[in-house]
Amino acid sequence: MAMTLKAARVNKNLSQMEAAKLIGVNAVTLSKWETGRAFPSTKRIPKITEVYGVKYDDLIFLPTDYAKSVIPDKRE
Repeated sequence: MAMTLKAARVNKNLSQMEAAKLIGVNAVTLSKWETGRAFPSTKRIPKITEVYGVKYDDLIFLPTDYAKSVIPDKRE
């Protein structure tokens, strides 16, 4: 789920700070979600799907390989 959260944010062209503000959390929390050190509570999921414009199933079940393919490689 961590990789799909990041992919969804990147696809909306949002920084972590911007996304966190729209979702109603701080950037540290969002960073933890995107690195798999923590997971959003179920009460946050509807807002995340709204902000990122994705369906719940895509957010939760998107294959990690696909998520990796949509995140730009910073080494380029």
